[in-house]
Amino acid sequence: MNQLFPIFGLFLYFPEDKSEYIPAAITMIIFTIAAFFAFRFIMKLSKKEQEQVEKLMNQTKQDQDKD
Repeated sequence: MNQLFPIFGLFLYFPEDKSEYIPAAITMIIFTIAAFFAFRFIMKLSKKEQEQVEKLMNQTKQDQDKD
């Protein structure tokens, strides 16, 4: 197990100067906001497509009832 500690040390970096966290926090905020708006866009698009499918289904059902 002691052989793994130097390997784990390569992936962990905690800077002494905490101002190095600021760019990472800004980037995380930007990507979180972008993900939120992308999610909302996909939800609206999906709702429009669902309404179109329901309209088409109702139309075909009416056409079948006429026959």
